[in-house]
Amino acid sequence: QVQLVESGGGLVQTGDSLRLSCTTSGRASSSYTLGWFRQAPGKEREFVAAISRSGGATTYADSVKGRFTISRDNAKNTMYLHMNSLKPEDAAVYYCAAGETYRSTSRLAYAYWGQGTQVAVSS
Repeated sequence: QVQLVESGGGLVQTGDSLRLSCTTSGRASSSYTLGWFRQAPGKEREFVAAISRSGGATTYADSVKGRFTISRDNAKNTMYLHMNSLKPEDAAVYYCAAGETYRSTSRLAYAYWGQGTQVAVSS
């Protein structure tokens, strides 16, 4: 099993940048595909980005492609989400997740989840 804890959320203005972190403990994070999802009030949780075990391959939702960058440091058991050019529609609770399916975009492929970190974007 693996435990995940997100950090780095906060209130920013439109166009600002923010970096989220996800620190894992328990089983080595290199054993898992890691992903970021987000959920805005009244909406379903949606896929944001995923990264392969080695960090060599990434997948992004179209809505964040070119603005967000996912990365991981397996030596530190930490994954990051660098978010640039933030928009009000990016506001949500961001969750990190771990799974064993290669770079899946489906929530169902991720067995382990963090508690989430809030990102608010003012216009």
